[in-house]
Amino acid sequence: MTVTAEMVKELRSKTGAGILDCKKVLAETGGDFEAAVTALRERGMAAVEKRKDRAANEGLVSSYIHGEGRIGVLIEVNCETDFVARNSEFQTFVRDVAMQVAAMGPIYVSRDQIPAEAIESEKEIYKNEALAAGKPEAIVDKIAEGKLGKLFYERVCLLDQPWVKDSDKTIGDLVSDIAAKIGENIAVRRFTRYQLGEEE
Repeated sequence: MTVTAEMVKELRSKTGAGILDCKKVLAETGGDFEAAVTALRERGMAAVEKRKDRAANEGLVSSYIHGEGRIGVLIEVNCETDFVARNSEFQTFVRDVAMQVAAMGPIYVSRDQIPAEAIESEKEIYKNEALAAGKPEAIVDKIAEGKLGKLFYERVCLLDQPWVKDSDKTIGDLVSDIAAKIGENIAVRRFTRYQLGEEE
């Protein structure tokens, strides 16, 4: 099948990949648009994994104020170069993540920041619930692990939360997508959320 300029243009606009990459993957997939998108995404994710060890010391500290000043967020998102930090797409991404923090109120950026005792305490609650519901003791650990992922991590970890603008993606997916598109290691470093009248 012949790969047309229109096909390349459409794939490029959907994925943000380079022209040559789009042309090559369309040829490889015989013009199957969805397969081409998947292939580009997989390659991008592989590249993102390789970049995760690279230092991300540049970036942006940004603020987001919501609800006529009732909720405020300060957030730091890092990238590798100041050139990317000034990029409008990166800045929009930072604002989207700050908006997520305002809307969903996570406590941690990622799972590895949660104290082990908090995880164990939550796990005990889910195990006791499962036992009280008459579940066999042999599977209560598995049930508790499942609930940790679905209920606890999604509630308290920013990277595990479904994105408020597209619930098919998590914030972690969003970070990977922008890193693949921009070609740099991107990391949400920290945030602080203030809510008017909230107790310390």
